[in-house]
Amino acid sequence: MIFRLLQAAAFTVFLGRGLQHLLYGAPYRTLLWDEAWMSWLVEGIFQTPWSDYVTNAAVDENITIATKIIGVFYLLCALISLFLKKLPRFFGHFLPIGAVGLIFLAFLYYKERFFQLAQFLEYSLQFGAPIFLYWYNKSSNNQTIEQLNLLFFLKIAIATTFICHGLYAVGYYPRPGGFMEMVLNILSLPEAQVNQFLLFVGIMDFIVAVAIFLPRKIAIPAMMYIVFWGFMTTIARVWAYFQSDFWQETLLRWLPESIMRFPHFLIPLVALLWMMRKYQIGNKVSS
Repeated sequence: MIFRLLQAAAFTVFLGRGLQHLLYGAPYRTLLWDEAWMSWLVEGIFQTPWSDYVTNAAVDENITIATKIIGVFYLLCALISLFLKKLPRFFGHFLPIGAVGLIFLAFLYYKERFFQLAQFLEYSLQFGAPIFLYWYNKSSNNQTIEQLNLLFFLKIAIATTFICHGLYAVGYYPRPGGFMEMVLNILSLPEAQVNQFLLFVGIMDFIVAVAIFLPRKIAIPAMMYIVFWGFMTTIARVWAYFQSDFWQETLLRWLPESIMRFPHFLIPLVALLWMMRKYQIGNKVSS
């Protein structure tokens, strides 16, 4: 079950990101069109004036093509995740390569959001999903020390993601308009109550992020809450923006946004099952 859930987490994040790259693009121009970061390469190495580079339609087209190629690579990684046990061992090495791509993508969003650290770290579960699958698959013949360490790192990624979400929800960083809009669309609350709701769930994010490292009587209920809330926030994009009159368009736009967030509840579910299994084993040993 744990392996299957890790497969599902890696598969969905790669599938969602692949569809995003193919259908809507990704923020590579945030870096490639930043003169302060790229002029040394464009003007210094390629000897091309910056104005010619940024206005060249061929350059723009090449960025679009490269983005789609990366999208196809992510879809390939999704298939590898799904059929990992049936493929030659060589293919498994594509998972950490794909994870590096997801880390770089998280960096681009971090740069786009004016280097707010939480913007980068909130993707921990997404870029961590293929790493966890690769790690678990590699250590499947040694199910003691290595996998025990993996559970700890699962908790670290979970806590990091939820703390970062909490920082935005409570307003430590400027609260994304999408947070407000989704709550308004789903719950139909007055704006003042939406602010209170987001403050509450942000504080809960902090509490459960700490609680999962406490003794099991506290950690297991906290992880159950994380699974539930991770699922709710994952489906929120489709739920909030779905329009029955334009169901194809809204699903095409928002379903990939939800799919790529499946690790936000699948990885906590892995940790929860793992913790409960350890608890049951401990009970058998003590009895």
